[in-house]
This record gives sequence, C-alpha cells and structure tokens, in this order.
Amino acid sequence: MAGIGYIIIGAIAGWIAGKIVKGSGSGILMNIVIGIIGALIGGFLLSFWFDTAEGGWWFTLFTAVLGSVILLWIVGMVQRRPSGSAWNYIGVS
Repeated sequence: MAGIGYIIIGAIAGWIAGKIVKGSGSGILMNIVIGIIGALIGGFLLSFWFDTAEGGWWFTLFTAVLGSVILLWIVGMVQRRPSGSAWNYIGVS
C-alpha cells in the first residue's frame, strides 16, 4: 500500500517540478517517473543534512519536488547545449 502512496507523491512532485521548471507537466506517466527519480536524487542530497526518514509525507513531497527540479534542470542543460564558439574550442559540436 505504501508503494501506491509513493507513486502518487511522485506524480504530484513531477507535476509541480514541471510547472516550476518549464511551465507545464509532462503527462501522468512522465510525471511519475520524474517524481520518483527526483525523490531518489532529493533524498540522497538531503540525507547529508537531515534525517529524511522522519519527515512525514510533507517532507517526502518537498524532497521529491526538490530532486525533480534538479533532474529537470540537468536534463534541460543537456538538451540545450549551446552551439556557440566556446563549445567548439573543447571539440563539442
């Protein structure tokens, strides 16, 4: 039963992160995937400073949203590689 809760939180987190980063969600399935992967990223990063197991579902949602925003930001940076001359100097075209 807890697995369904994590899927729902993942979907909500993916949708919120999509709204924050790009102004729209990515569809229910992608929102779930983004939210779950984001929760793993956020949980890993926040575990250095907080006891992530004791935060409750609000903290779980915050962690998933934070990780999802980071994930979408990284994906956006990879997809929007600039074609400027700086990339040409290091051999990336």
